[in-house]
Amino acid sequence: MKETDFSIKKALEEAKADAYLMTGNIHNADIYYVTRFLASDDFIYLQTLAGKEVLFISEMERGRAEIESRVSNIKTSQEFGYREKIKEKKDTSIAYAACISELLFGEYVKRIAVPYDFPVFYSNYLTEAGFSVLPIKSPFKKMRSIKRQEELESIRYAQAAGEKAMQAAIALIAGAEEKEGMLYFEGEALTGAKVNSVIDHALLDFGCEAGETIVSCGKDTENPHGTTDGPLMANAPIILDIFPRSKKRRYFADMTRTVLRGEASEKLKAMYKTVLEAQKKALSMIKPGVQASEIHAAVCDFFEARGYHTYRSGSKAGFTHSTGHGVGLDIHELPGLGENSFVLEAGNVITIEPGLYYPDIGGIRLEDMVLLTEKGCENLTKLEKKFVLNSLL
Repeated sequence: MKETDFSIKKALEEAKADAYLMTGNIHNADIYYVTRFLASDDFIYLQTLAGKEVLFISEMERGRAEIESRVSNIKTSQEFGYREKIKEKKDTSIAYAACISELLFGEYVKRIAVPYDFPVFYSNYLTEAGFSVLPIKSPFKKMRSIKRQEELESIRYAQAAGEKAMQAAIALIAGAEEKEGMLYFEGEALTGAKVNSVIDHALLDFGCEAGETIVSCGKDTENPHGTTDGPLMANAPIILDIFPRSKKRRYFADMTRTVLRGEASEKLKAMYKTVLEAQKKALSMIKPGVQASEIHAAVCDFFEARGYHTYRSGSKAGFTHSTGHGVGLDIHELPGLGENSFVLEAGNVITIEPGLYYPDIGGIRLEDMVLLTEKGCENLTKLEKKFVLNSLL
């Protein structure tokens, strides 16, 4: 990656700021994106108006940062007397804030742009120390929406792992036996927890994890994010939504399939067909230059023309969420495919996930993940869509 790829000069000029400062750890997508460094404890990233970048970490992490981080200018808290300040201040947070203050003075900055989630304690300390602290929208989130080749490789890897896990889950459900309206596997009731466990194990084989996989059955599918830990029913929709992340590469993927073991009602069959057609409609519209809201509106129009409800009319049933979202270092990032003015660009990775949810009927959702190309899109999701499972796959 080139140093200039991460320039946020325009954002700093608009904010009339001398530098951008953020603090974070392994859970902060922006700080990993711009540093390519992972640490469990918080550390600091600073970029000045002139484009100078500084990584401010503990002395313990210096050696690893010199190897892993793309930021070569590394300073440590010990260089600013962190241990001595702890003894003096009797408080680790105050001592660390004092080190940040000295770092900023040393870089000759006074007006500091920070992300919206910048810690209030540090903001107050720096303000009292004479700095102007200016909360701004993250300049990296828009940058992150255009994926580089190495990012795409990481997303493809996570997607391949997700598809293996989805295949394992569907095979388990397809191989279940029906007894008195319930599903059984090897003589025991098949539960959502069991399916989730199979998904987790499949992902671990690829070095991936998924903390909030959705396995939802029957009445629970009426809620888009409903979950079922207990027994799974026959003749009822089962929503499987897997969004794995590579533990090493840090990037997410996302996909959803809805399946049913047994016999589907005519209403469910009609819903599934409509959701599938709505997804195809959205996919046909995706290309650079199209406004996200146009795709979302077209999906809503499609559902309403076929007699289904959408939230546009105030309904709490039917299509009740956006059409999709960006995927990358966060599972939900730019661009969102809802009622917004975001214009799609080549390099965006987005999901297309229409769904319908009705009380006493259940829910259907299908989700593919696509890459925006110069002329249209590439569907990164290769797994087939099959609703009714009546035999082993």
